[in-house]
Amino acid sequence: MSLTGIRDSPLSLEEVMAAVERPEAGAVATFLGVVRNHNEGLGVTKLDYHCYESMANKEMADIATEIEAEIEAVQVSCLHRVGVLEVGDAAVVCAASSPHRAEAFRACRELIDRVKARVPIWKREYGEGGPHWVGWKDARIGPQGAKD
Repeated sequence: MSLTGIRDSPLSLEEVMAAVERPEAGAVATFLGVVRNHNEGLGVTKLDYHCYESMANKEMADIATEIEAEIEAVQVSCLHRVGVLEVGDAAVVCAASSPHRAEAFRACRELIDRVKARVPIWKREYGEGGPHWVGWKDARIGPQGAKD
């Protein structure tokens, strides 16, 4: 069984790596997503992640199961953090192991891509332009930013 889930405390790359390490695995590929200090040309001071936790946990587990069924002999692990994160904090950690590197790299890439696309996690960004939800437009706001 894979280690997946949502955490409100600092993440450990070592923890997700340990969850996939096994004697038959000659490769462990990892991904560490950290908060950067800019986005779309503006400075970023912090992020605030929110999620629908029960659905997020289920979807992450489903994604891990899918990938392990699709790519022979791989095992995957992924944790995502919620709450307020500062620049440099780990937001998501992923690991994939397999007997060979090609499958480990492929599985790790599939894992982070599917988590980003399907898991109900929302990001609020703080910085120069004020706080805003990333990837969402407020339906009440018109094209010039004024309320209709």
